[in-house]
Amino acid sequence: MLDLKQFEIWFITGSQHLYGEETLRQVDEHSLAIAGSLDSSSQIPVRVVFKPVVKSSEEIFQIIQEANSKQNCIGIVAWMHTFSPAKMWIRGLQILQKPLLHLHTQFNRDIPWASIDMDFMNLNQSAHGDREFGFMMTRMRLNRKVVVGHWQQEQVQEQIGQWARVAAARHDLQGAKFVRFGDNMRQVAVTDGDKVAAEMTFGFSVNTHAVGDLVQVINQVSDSDVDRLVEEYSAAYEVAETLRNGAGRHSSLRDAARIELGMKYFLQDGNFKGYTNTFEDLHGMKQLPGIGSQRMMAAGYGYAGEGDWKTSAMVRALKVMASGLEGGNSFMEDYTYHFDPQNSLVLGSHMLEICPSIAAGKPSCEIHALGIGGKEDPVRLVFDAPAGPAINVSLVDLGNRFRIIVNEVDAVEVTEKLPKLPVARALWKPQPDMQTGCAAWIYAGGAHHTVYSQNLTVDHIETFAEMAGVELVVIDKNTTLRQLKNELRWSEGFYK
Repeated sequence: MLDLKQFEIWFITGSQHLYGEETLRQVDEHSLAIAGSLDSSSQIPVRVVFKPVVKSSEEIFQIIQEANSKQNCIGIVAWMHTFSPAKMWIRGLQILQKPLLHLHTQFNRDIPWASIDMDFMNLNQSAHGDREFGFMMTRMRLNRKVVVGHWQQEQVQEQIGQWARVAAARHDLQGAKFVRFGDNMRQVAVTDGDKVAAEMTFGFSVNTHAVGDLVQVINQVSDSDVDRLVEEYSAAYEVAETLRNGAGRHSSLRDAARIELGMKYFLQDGNFKGYTNTFEDLHGMKQLPGIGSQRMMAAGYGYAGEGDWKTSAMVRALKVMASGLEGGNSFMEDYTYHFDPQNSLVLGSHMLEICPSIAAGKPSCEIHALGIGGKEDPVRLVFDAPAGPAINVSLVDLGNRFRIIVNEVDAVEVTEKLPKLPVARALWKPQPDMQTGCAAWIYAGGAHHTVYSQNLTVDHIETFAEMAGVELVVIDKNTTLRQLKNELRWSEGFYK
């Protein structure tokens, strides 16, 4: 996945000329020390770059112009060491195009009780300098993240790191291209949506390419490339005997490898970051791209089935956010329920395409019949997801706005063998419970397709929604249906 160290967040400190050169020199030294400490923090996955203290409207405007135009700058961390009159920030904040984190901190952790004097007070004015700055951002209705605490505290660095991950995902979507091979599954509502509005809101574009164009690339894949990929399958997975070299279905494994390579080359040549397809429109392909789509996701591409370009884009976004973290992120579907009153569960799966990044153990490479699509039997990776905390995330188009729904879930170990269900799968309990969680999801209009994440939290998704300026609905252990329905009504009023 992406190396997030290629990205920068700029550490910008506000002050003013009122305090004199000696005070400003100390402000600069303190700011450099904080930026250096944050840059070396293991909690922050991107570079933190110190910028000289800004003391006037002209300096603020110039530094924000530079941040806007710097390609690898993904956001700004702002801190007011002294009092920085906020009218100086208006012009700069009006043109700001990058995410903003307001760090409400101060250089010293403790008050030096025995030695504190007015010189110290004039230098260390964050307690009210940041409030002046905060008022202006609220007055201007700016979305931003506020982090409070001493800059050396692990919790503070964790929050900055979390925000930086989301800023990287937001940056990655700006100008990102996603392929829609054919249209969405016929008559399905939730997978469709306004692609123009999506580009205006999130920054990514979605355009259709004919399946025939992809098939042409697939057919041009060399046998030697197929040989190498088949060897990679054998090293990475438990390949079923029927698919091994010399066995009766080995040609199907080669066909699957050729499809995967064709998709890979098509995406690379077009500089695409994700794609979607549908089993109803795969003319010219021998089998549905099962293992190919699974491995494309594992390589970092966005994917969702049945023409669902919104979920494909969210898969990509969450994979960027989670770069370098343990665990995985995958396209997912709520497939069927286990309504045992003592142990209610959701079985999440899809007919083929679940990312092996969420697997517990080594996946099995198998071939089985598939009752839909009208193609030859597809090759797929079969595995179970492990137990642990997770979230399900859904992006839907409500016509006048987008809404992101996120449900905290508790994944449980898959203890049953499921011998007749040869697909990748996960089992989980929705929070706060099965009845409330599922009803809340349906009231909120959540889709049956989601992104399933083992390593991100609601806080990541909340920050993402705020950066994009879209509505967020959270379903967690504190959710009650009465409160949720009220919140949905309030949102309707707000967006009307």
